[in-house]
Amino acid sequence: MGDNSGDTTTGPSAAKIAAQEYALLKQFFAEVSEVERDNEVNRILSCFKLNPFDYLNLPFDSSIDEVKRQYRKLSLLVHPDKCKHPQAKEAFGALAKAQQLLLDPQERDYILNQVNAAKEELRAKRKKQLKKDTASKLKSLVTEGKFDQEHEQSEEFQHQLKLKVKEILTDQEWRRRKMAMRISEEEGRLKKDEEETKEMWKRKREHEEQWEGTREKRVSSWRDFMKGGKKVKKGEIRPPKLKTEDPNKSYVQRPVKRG
Repeated sequence: MGDNSGDTTTGPSAAKIAAQEYALLKQFFAEVSEVERDNEVNRILSCFKLNPFDYLNLPFDSSIDEVKRQYRKLSLLVHPDKCKHPQAKEAFGALAKAQQLLLDPQERDYILNQVNAAKEELRAKRKKQLKKDTASKLKSLVTEGKFDQEHEQSEEFQHQLKLKVKEILTDQEWRRRKMAMRISEEEGRLKKDEEETKEMWKRKREHEEQWEGTREKRVSSWRDFMKGGKKVKKGEIRPPKLKTEDPNKSYVQRPVKRG
């Protein structure tokens, strides 16, 4: 009797299952009409740009694996090589970006945080409404929360949730853009101040260099002045002198023009 302890072929491998799924998808899309492809391109292009779940047509509680499967399905549907729609390439790129965002832990957490915030707002609003509706309030208490769970699974709640998420994401994006604009303005102001400071020091340095460059000329002029300073030419004005007759008064004698 042979030993089958090392036999690992008791079930289909993950690679085989994936290959079967891909084959089924290929067969499905071979039967999809061009109209359906065009409709999907139009749906993708009309999606809310800040919601990647919307692009992939998935609920907010979808898993990573569901995101990957849905992306593979839709990307084959609108692939530019298969779809003749003039904006198929744009739709294909939007799907790729949506998947990338949802596979990024930080981006995914950000989106889900906004979804949770939207749920809390809707729950608070519903709680206020139930206070006025005694029958619904009692039903909620009796069913121990099942009534609320059923409500949140309803199409009405999911529609409200989608709208509220859109509202919150839009508000957050507007805040982000305003902050980015302020940062850009502040950076521009700092850059301008820096350039003005550099220009001021440049002018000061040029002035000092010019002043130093004329030093010999100024020294020579001073020496000439000192040599001939006591000789007064006809019509020349003497420099002002202090009178010293009165030690308590210090004033300047007006220059006297001599003929």
